[in-house]
Amino acid sequence: MKNIYDGLSFEQIISKYPKQEYDVKKYHHILEPDFPDFLNEYIQLPLLQRLSGIGLLCGSDWTRLFKNRFYYSRLDHSIGVALITWHFTRSKEEAIAGLLHDISTPVFSHVSDFRNGDALTQTATEGPTKTLIRSDKELLALLARDNIPVERVEDYHLYPVADNEIPRLSADRLEYMYPSGMALEGSWTMDEIKATYNDISVLENEDGQKELGFNSLEVAELYCSKFCMTGHILQLNEDKICLQLLGQIMNQAERENILCEKDFMTLSEKEVLDKIEAADGSKEFKRLYRTFRNMDKVLHTEEALDSSEYFCLKLDVKQRYINPLLKTKSGIVRLNKASPSASRIISDFLSFHDTAYGCVKLL
Repeated sequence: MKNIYDGLSFEQIISKYPKQEYDVKKYHHILEPDFPDFLNEYIQLPLLQRLSGIGLLCGSDWTRLFKNRFYYSRLDHSIGVALITWHFTRSKEEAIAGLLHDISTPVFSHVSDFRNGDALTQTATEGPTKTLIRSDKELLALLARDNIPVERVEDYHLYPVADNEIPRLSADRLEYMYPSGMALEGSWTMDEIKATYNDISVLENEDGQKELGFNSLEVAELYCSKFCMTGHILQLNEDKICLQLLGQIMNQAERENILCEKDFMTLSEKEVLDKIEAADGSKEFKRLYRTFRNMDKVLHTEEALDSSEYFCLKLDVKQRYINPLLKTKSGIVRLNKASPSASRIISDFLSFHDTAYGCVKLL
């Protein structure tokens, strides 16, 4: 049986849905209609406000290859995770841990994982999180005032509703795929988000842990299909090229003293790109940067092309998909056990392989 993802080009996927207006505030209101006031002072901390200049979608906002429909920041994402966690737990500690989980994210998000050879797990950027939390005096003062021990908010992995392992559903995973689908391909309407989100509750998984899951089969199938299609974009050679090429540009900018490592943690993405454009870099560096900003097509090949004319890569990346819990009359099961269509979607997603190489013409 043919893989359902075969024959779906990147261009077809990102242009399938009509353009529509998205409002981040309206989206966040769906996640939690009664915004918890205690989050406001934390959100205003410089530690978190820095994330407003970092995009969720890993540099794809800055290249013609992608046609992202709006900009969604890591701060937006962090607020969304906090709202989901609060909505389902009513725990201040868990919500704040969710809010803080991405504070160590550099510019262009997971591009830094690609820079560090961590395309497969994409967790390398999480390392400094605890250090940043424990060294921020303003944050520590707020936590002390609210009688929240720092160890209760410095690692959101402690809370399975906030975070867990793929393919389980967590606040983090639930949150990033809604705006990713909206921005990359326009695959979610606000009504669809509301319908799927309101079908979710906290269930108990096979390990006796709390986990977000669905209460109706049809809604779970819809969410799974849309999630996996967006995840499919993220395993195509187009996305690999975007992140790997931008990562190489960042490394080259550092070698040529155009940027330093500190810049990636203090400047916004726009400020980084402004410094690159103002710099008198090498001919090779300028060509890479020009290619990243202006490329509009990736060639899918089985062999690498001439390196003097093409930037090519062969790379395995993290596969982002879900197999969520579903509440049925007979008990709680994984969706693939209750739905043949979801089972096929998940199986085909995991077995899909793009061409060995992705190549882009150097400009």
